[in-house]
Amino acid sequence: MKCPNCSSKDIGKIGSHQFYCWGCFIELTVNGEKMSVYQVEEDGTLSSLDDLFFGDEFPQDFPQIHASN
Repeated sequence: MKCPNCSSKDIGKIGSHQFYCWGCFIELTVNGEKMSVYQVEEDGTLSSLDDLFFGDEFPQDFPQIHASN
């Protein structure tokens, strides 16, 4: 799995449908085949970065990896 933001493969699983990129420090949430991207703020809150991405144009290999988890 690669991060949709920085293409790093240093992704950790932090919940049943949540992942964290250690390359650019964002959180990824998966709901079916839809992925949401968040920036973790200093106070621990999440700010959506979905508007920075083009709709559903995320890496094609992501749903395949999700299906095996």
